[in-house]
Order: sequence, then C-alpha cells, then structure tokens
Amino acid sequence: MFKIKTQNKISNKGLDIFDKEKYIISDNEPNPDAIIVRSANMLDFEFNPELKAIARAGAGYNNIPVDRCTEAGIVVFNTPGANANGVKELTVAALLLASRDICDGVDWAKSLTENVAKEVEAGKSKFGGFELLGKTLGISGMGKIGAMVANVAVALGMNVIGQDPYITADSASSLNSAVKIVKDRAEVFEKSDYITLHAPTTAETKMMINAETIAKMKDGVRIINSARADLVDDEAMAAALESGKIAKYVTDFPNEKVLKMKNVIAIPHLGASTEESEENCAIMAVNQIIDLLENGNIKNSVNYPATV
Repeated sequence: MFKIKTQNKISNKGLDIFDKEKYIISDNEPNPDAIIVRSANMLDFEFNPELKAIARAGAGYNNIPVDRCTEAGIVVFNTPGANANGVKELTVAALLLASRDICDGVDWAKSLTENVAKEVEAGKSKFGGFELLGKTLGISGMGKIGAMVANVAVALGMNVIGQDPYITADSASSLNSAVKIVKDRAEVFEKSDYITLHAPTTAETKMMINAETIAKMKDGVRIINSARADLVDDEAMAAALESGKIAKYVTDFPNEKVLKMKNVIAIPHLGASTEESEENCAIMAVNQIIDLLENGNIKNSVNYPATV
C-alpha cells in the first residue's frame, strides 16, 4: 500500500482517483510515500526516508524546500496551467476595477438610505473612470496565464505588448496575432497604460516593480499583480501611489503595508480560489503521483527532468 499525506484540504475530485485498494490517504500520515500540498509552509518540514514525491496543487512552489528535496531524492511536482483560467478571469476583473471606480462607488451606494435614485444621479460623477478600449496593456510573463490575458485584452480592444525571455512555443502559438512580443521588460513598462504581472519569482523578476522601474513608466499607470507578492517593492509602490505616478494598484496579495496604501484594491488571494481550479490542480497532482509511484514516470517536476 502506498501512503499519501495531504497537507491542506485537497479536492475530492482528485483524491477519489486513488485506488483505495492501493493507497491510504490521511492528513496525519507520519511516513508518507507522497505528499499533496497547496499553501502549507513546508520549508522546515522533516522528510521521512520513505518520501518519494511532493505534489504542489498549484503553480507556485516557494513553500517547498526544493533544494533539500533534490538532495534527498524527492521529486517535486507542480500543476502548471491547471488554475490558469481562474487567474485569467480575476485579472480581467482587476483590469476593470483598476479602470472604473467600481469598489468606491459600490461602497458609497450602500451608504445611501433616502432618495436613493436621486442621490445616485447627483453623485455618480465622483466615481467615473476610463475605458480599456484603445489603451495599451503590458504583460510581464507570457506563460499560459499571460497568454490567455493577452488574448482577452485584444478582444476588449486593447493594444497588447508582452515580454518573457522564456516564452514557450505553446504559449507563443496560442497568442492572437495582434499581440506584440518585445525583448526588453523596460519597453513594457515604458509604453503601457496598464501593466499586469504574470511572472514567477526569480532572481531576475523579484522586486521588478521598484523605484527605478516605476520612474520609467507613464504617469498615471495602473498596475495589476495576480502573480507573486514579491514582484513588487511595497515601499516604492506606496510612494508612487501617494504621488499619483501610479493611479491604481490592484493586488491579490494583501499585507499590512499594502492595506494602508492609497488607491489600492486588495483582493484576498482569490486568483486560483475557484472550485474548478482547485479540482483541476488536485486531479493533475494526483495523476502525477500515481504515475511516479506506479510507473516511475516524471512529468511537470520542478527539480527532476521528465522521464515520460
């Protein structure tokens, strides 16, 4: 029998794939053959000798000590693309929230108690905004999510430029022909009315939004971050929002600093928090573990080459 430990609540749509005659699944298994995790912090996790794999039900894996896993011979999987549609849809919503003062307008409308229709007509001009049509959207990170966002933005009538030094053939081939790919991230920052981030955290991308890069952007730029919290320097962002250099910042990663900033819309990390995304990630993670444990195959590993 193979023993599987779940570190978070994992969708039954995935767990039900395990053959119960071959697998024991528990959230307190002390000596698992494999672990399925979402956001639980495993950086200080002690590996048992039997552990062969950790599957992250999601794309990011900065909560897993990949280097230690590699040294211990543990295969680390992630589930690229499984939650892409959910993140894409939230990013499109963020574009609209960044353009139209919807959040403040809704809060104001809820405060009205008398002569509501009259008050709405008299006060709605305070919450006017801008249309996306004809504006330029810059995308940093042209993986599956970035490519999907690019195509939706083209359909909305935006001009789209994207940058990713590691863009795959699949992502490139999926793009609308109107999307312009540029080599230099600086060009994305300099030419865009809206910027959306879809890059992983690496030495090259960490704090990519900082005082120096913000200075090169258009005045009144609107920035969306549904990728990683540490792509943005919070101090630089706060200063740029205060000065008006950045008109609006929509982020899926609230923290104590972000919540105190002017002109921020803080979303409580909802990008992949749809029922469909959680099911898709669980299904992919479970299938990867089964294929490794039963067949010795590796697919979508972040620390070992594919052997399929």
